[in-house]
Amino acid sequence: MYRTERYTADYFDLWNGFVANSKNGTFLFHRNFMEYHADRFADYSLLVFQENKLVALLPAHTEGNVLASHRGLTYGGLILGNNIRQAEVIGILKSIMQYCEATGFEKIFIKVIPFIYHKVPAQELEYALFVAGAKTVRRDSLSVIENVTALRPVKSRREAINKSFRSGLELKEDDDLELFWERILLPNLENKHGIKPVHSVEEIRMLKERFPDNIRHFNVYHNNEIVAGTTVFITDTVAHPQYISGNSQKNTLNSLDFLYYQLIWEIFPDKKFFDFGISNEQQGMKLNEGLVFWKESYGARTIVHDFYELNAANHHLLDNVLI
Repeated sequence: MYRTERYTADYFDLWNGFVANSKNGTFLFHRNFMEYHADRFADYSLLVFQENKLVALLPAHTEGNVLASHRGLTYGGLILGNNIRQAEVIGILKSIMQYCEATGFEKIFIKVIPFIYHKVPAQELEYALFVAGAKTVRRDSLSVIENVTALRPVKSRREAINKSFRSGLELKEDDDLELFWERILLPNLENKHGIKPVHSVEEIRMLKERFPDNIRHFNVYHNNEIVAGTTVFITDTVAHPQYISGNSQKNTLNSLDFLYYQLIWEIFPDKKFFDFGISNEQQGMKLNEGLVFWKESYGARTIVHDFYELNAANHHLLDNVLI
């Protein structure tokens, strides 16, 4: 039998220890990362036990009568132990659904963890969601390079990379996030999209100090002036530029080509995947053709990131799945 409980601070160490030893958890699920924006989300994370053994976690928060897995994080879903089996996950999901129904949640919103972030195969939840009647409410396309089968960049991209190395650019890994945020990132996001980054520079600095092995920052300089930069999130299997941007000279200097080449082939060649992120808008219904083509010119190809909505009362659909 499974038992679902709401997270409290008493479970802080147990939660973090489970994430570290899970088969699909990353540093984004460490409580010291999740709680940097605790003022924006009403945390309602769940722990699932089999007798007294912790077997799964669901990072989540409340949105009225919806339990959402966690919109403040890039991905979410169930975090599972290394030895978990498919039949067990069906029971775990049923326990969560029963708990949600009894607590007053009518729906559960789940965005799964893309498989590239799994340390070993871990898509048991996707099957359990299918048999529980979950519906897909969003699908994003991520552009990804798998290094073991990496495609060569197209000719025009190779030419741009070669040109960038003749431009006198210099890459530095440093802690000057403020320089990048103030000179490059904030102006670009405001001018192009009228938005601000998800993280303030104070928040990203704090997170970098908490997770120095998982968050690294690089700036590109030309004649000692910053022209581009990136903040990279790093997991066991993936390097992902959470923020990357260049100034108005980026097309002349090819500073982003220089930066991406360094990241993919010089700095993170040991990572199985390089994740360029999405090129979607409007909940996945629109695709920025120029942006995705640019990513594909490096040799990236598409995987999908799915988002589901589940009726909590449908837990009975899991009663007779196993034969």
